[in-house]
Amino acid sequence: MSLLVVGSVALDTVETPFGKRDEMLGGSAVYCALAASHFADVKLVGVVGNDFPYDAIVLLQERNIDLSGLETKPGKTFRWSGVYSDDMNERKTLYTALNVFEEFDPTIPDDARDTEYVFLGNISPALQRNVLEQMSGPQFVAMDTMNFWIDSAKTDLLDVLSKVHAVIINDSEARQLSGSTNLVKAARIIQQIGCPTVLIKKGEHGCFQRCGEECFVAPAYPLEAVLDPTGAGDTFAGGFMGHLARAGRSDPWTLREAVVSGSVMASFVVERFGVDNLLQLTDAAIQQRYDEFRALVSF
Repeated sequence: MSLLVVGSVALDTVETPFGKRDEMLGGSAVYCALAASHFADVKLVGVVGNDFPYDAIVLLQERNIDLSGLETKPGKTFRWSGVYSDDMNERKTLYTALNVFEEFDPTIPDDARDTEYVFLGNISPALQRNVLEQMSGPQFVAMDTMNFWIDSAKTDLLDVLSKVHAVIINDSEARQLSGSTNLVKAARIIQQIGCPTVLIKKGEHGCFQRCGEECFVAPAYPLEAVLDPTGAGDTFAGGFMGHLARAGRSDPWTLREAVVSGSVMASFVVERFGVDNLLQLTDAAIQQRYDEFRALVSF
């Protein structure tokens, strides 16, 4: 089965203790789509300016990502720049230039409206709802959000949460959304909004998932070197949703496996700058790390 990814396409300038890269291919939709493309067919919906590099289009197409939903509009592509602290646990945004993304109004191509699996990247809840209204009964929908939308558009956000099957957020967002400092309780409160599965990302401490009354905790894969954490959360979402799309089901056990696939993909992306590792990964390397992950948590 296939996956539809809706979100940002950007050019990122990133500085970490290990170097600096200018105007790399980035954005939530890009990281998610590239990760998911190792598991299933992917359709990407986003917007870029007429300055978007042709080479970047080629890179995405070489991963067999359907770009018929990627609009090109007059103006500049969304740009973001950030710098990471020495321990990589803190990130300072230097600038954000939304450019054409500021007026992004996602239009789902006719032949993508029956896509079975959908990931709604970090865009406004109103736009996420608009995407859902264009779809014809997807089998599984997951969404992302952020502190800004929890503060400024909570009513719309709660409405969208009640319409999706899963939400993927970090620990601070879960606490803010639920009003609880305890993540187990926070997940249950979010479920009560109407979202049956809650995934809470905890960075280097892994991921906590609550599906119905079942809880599952996966650690982060142990790495000796992390070069660039940018896009790790969206890459996790891509691995998670790609696994579900390939399996064609979303029962509790498959959801657990999908969490591990997401963690595996996130572990790869942070080992190099930007999307570099996602572009060269092999199925064998992914399977090997998945098996290592299974051994890691077995006792």
